[in-house]
Amino acid sequence: MIDTTLPTFADVESAADQIAGVAHRTPVVTSRTVDDRVGARVFFKCENLQRGGAFKFRGAYNTLSRLSPAERRRGVVTFSSGNHAQAIALAGQVLDIPRVIVMPSDAPAIKRAATEGYGGEVVAYDRDKDDREAIGQRIAAERGLTVVPPYDHPHIIAGQGTAARELIDEAGRLDMLFVPCGGGGLLSGSAIAARQLSPGCRVIGVEPAAGDDATRSFRTKQLQRVNNPKTIADGARTPSLGSLTFPLVLEYVSDMTTVDDRSLLDAMLFLWERLKLIVEPTGTLGAAAVLEGKIDVKGKRVGVILSGGNVDLAQAAAWIRGHG
Repeated sequence: MIDTTLPTFADVESAADQIAGVAHRTPVVTSRTVDDRVGARVFFKCENLQRGGAFKFRGAYNTLSRLSPAERRRGVVTFSSGNHAQAIALAGQVLDIPRVIVMPSDAPAIKRAATEGYGGEVVAYDRDKDDREAIGQRIAAERGLTVVPPYDHPHIIAGQGTAARELIDEAGRLDMLFVPCGGGGLLSGSAIAARQLSPGCRVIGVEPAAGDDATRSFRTKQLQRVNNPKTIADGARTPSLGSLTFPLVLEYVSDMTTVDDRSLLDAMLFLWERLKLIVEPTGTLGAAAVLEGKIDVKGKRVGVILSGGNVDLAQAAAWIRGHG
């Protein structure tokens, strides 16, 4: 049974202790070119350089390392389009926990290869026809596995919040923090940390325009859904916020905004070329919002979480060729 207690900053602090020495403390990068372009002091938290290539390792390790000995022996099952899949596979490898990952058949090849390379057993499904959570629950029941959802779990959320905790610890007080949003685990965890460590900081969640369910949920205060949105931000193609992340977003997040795929490509290429940072489209959501001027940041101290760097370079080349 998954704990439905909403996590607090104390849980983020506990997660920081739990992952210390295992997860990377990723660098914070600045750029005078970016600062001059947007008229602000911008601090990029480079979770593209995290173990497994994304922030997801934080929550995955925090969660798996807290399982009982019996749960560890039986193993876990999760469902993910890529980065959480890799994170669970890697964390399970570190902790010697069997893990099954339900992944869409059209998941980026690089993410499936990495998941299998870390020793995860991949079960493929058709995202247009099948329900990944139902598949995961069925496998859990058949094999006695513990379900570890990709974002709607208190230990996952608390673990993800350690990224913002580290950013603020290193950069100091922030006026604004831009965070990519898919299912809301990173966003809600980061917002919890920001409220405690940088009071008054406005936390902005950023989604792809085609998958704007969290933005609509934030505006209407009612949970909204989206069905398999077509966007290059594959890590943000989640159908909705979760039963935990939705109330946390409403409580702790200041605003939501969206960026289209062209803006994501522009930002991705800019980060590659000017900052020499390989970031995947989903990972550039926050950066794209800042670079496109979606919300005025002039004169502010701005944090941006670059959430992942697991980009398929062959696919990226095709995007770039068609970008023109």
